[in-house]
Amino acid sequence: MYAGSMTALVPTVALGLLEAVDPRPFFSHLDYIFWAILVLGALIFVHELGHFLVAKRAGVKVLKFSLGFGPKIVGFTRGETEYLLSAIPLGGYVKMLGEDPTEEIVDPEGSFSAKSVGWRSMIILAGPGSNFLLAIAIFWVVFTLGVPTLATKVGEVMEGFPAYEAGVQTGDRIAAIDGHPIEKWEELATLIHKSPGQSVRLTVERAGNRFDLVVAPKATRQKNVFGEEQEVGLLGIAPAEEFLTERTNPATALVMALYKTYDLSRLILLTFVKLVQGVVPAKTIGGPLLVAQMAGQQARQGILSLMFFTALLSINLGILNLLPIPILDGGHLFFSLIEAVRGKPVSLQKREMAQQVGLALLVALMIFAFYNDIFRLLGRQ
Repeated sequence: MYAGSMTALVPTVALGLLEAVDPRPFFSHLDYIFWAILVLGALIFVHELGHFLVAKRAGVKVLKFSLGFGPKIVGFTRGETEYLLSAIPLGGYVKMLGEDPTEEIVDPEGSFSAKSVGWRSMIILAGPGSNFLLAIAIFWVVFTLGVPTLATKVGEVMEGFPAYEAGVQTGDRIAAIDGHPIEKWEELATLIHKSPGQSVRLTVERAGNRFDLVVAPKATRQKNVFGEEQEVGLLGIAPAEEFLTERTNPATALVMALYKTYDLSRLILLTFVKLVQGVVPAKTIGGPLLVAQMAGQQARQGILSLMFFTALLSINLGILNLLPIPILDGGHLFFSLIEAVRGKPVSLQKREMAQQVGLALLVALMIFAFYNDIFRLLGRQ
């Protein structure tokens, strides 16, 4: 189908949540399945709705709107469109009149294949585009409502590390680094990580008093989210359970949402590249079972955590479907671009061959993702 979506594959390293997944309790938490169905169903619906709305705007007749693939479970017909809930919940599709070049077209005006390359490309792009718009909308709501973030209060000081030797104590608050005021633990960690072995000046608040301590973060080799070793600075402190809630006005929240969506898109794309390069191990690819674990665990942490996870997964779905793999949106878009350059469409035989290869590749990837999920559940990864 031209306007299909696939949700089975998740580069969990890009989501940065793999370390938080505990595979052992999955089978005893049936609510995980509920949250996975809710999240994936919403993302698939938004994706297919994008195809549907732009197709209707272009005057294309939509014959089917399906959540899921395979046999129909339930459905109803309204107007010219049959709305379906299908058996395999790994994606969805919108079937339009004239998608199959071999079919006899009674109404050329309502045919997908009769539309210009521009309109067809817009219909194809509308699915992934809707997923990016959904992510922006979710982040906008989250940033407007306020995001709980750890404050700079010290909860633990570890012996043998620079902070302990400099006299930092549990309950201290780090107010500034080298004169730069900070309020969030994330800011503190970022600045310290960038200064391995270099002296920094901590402004410390303790019992109503403020004073400075000079300390050199310990240079330490650590692996980043992609498994690559890098040198970072460590003070040897851990945060206390004290949170700040950042609330922003709607306009600022929108700018933050746009940047967050861009930043996470870049990270996920980089993960795909590093998967191909072999830097990120293939075992980090996850499928629906891992999505269920993540969705359930994020839901238990609160609605904001679940919303953030849903936005991440929506970006992942948008990028995955834009990959130039025949049968996905990106593959169909690639054929449209070739047609725009050549002035004529790619032959039906070549498209059918490419789609068969693309389908085989996706099936193999889905099987591999399920394999990883099962072994992860058994604690063997």
